[in-house]
Amino acid sequence: MLPETTSQTSGKRCNETISQKGFRFTAQRREVYDALLQHDHPTAVDVFLRVQKKLSGISLATVYNCLETLAECGLVRAVNHDRQPSRYCANLDPHAHFFCEQCGAVEDVPIVPAGTVDPLTGWGLPAGAVITHHEIAFRGQCAKCAALNSKS
Repeated sequence: MLPETTSQTSGKRCNETISQKGFRFTAQRREVYDALLQHDHPTAVDVFLRVQKKLSGISLATVYNCLETLAECGLVRAVNHDRQPSRYCANLDPHAHFFCEQCGAVEDVPIVPAGTVDPLTGWGLPAGAVITHHEIAFRGQCAKCAALNSKS
């Protein structure tokens, strides 16, 4: 028997999580989820274009519904930046996002303050506060754009 791939392992976890919420892990949801595992923060249209290569009959509305279900089940997060379309992130580890204001790239940024194990401690939060959601964003120029601009 062959060892499981990362995609198979995450697919099993996804199936279990979706089932616990009363949904089915359909072929469409599977393909949408797989499209998000590349960790490049695609928009719904980006996901649609990727999934359409494998499921030619899928509609953009179905992709939006799949993304909504995956987000509701806690398997992905919607990442919002100003007035741009939402992007989706399958990285569920605590992290922030860096948005390049020049090229539009989005990158994950670990948020572990120095000397802590729990990424949500050490931020000076009110005593007794219970964090249910966090959204931290940094904006500027990515290394590639900054290097291009420094040559000008």
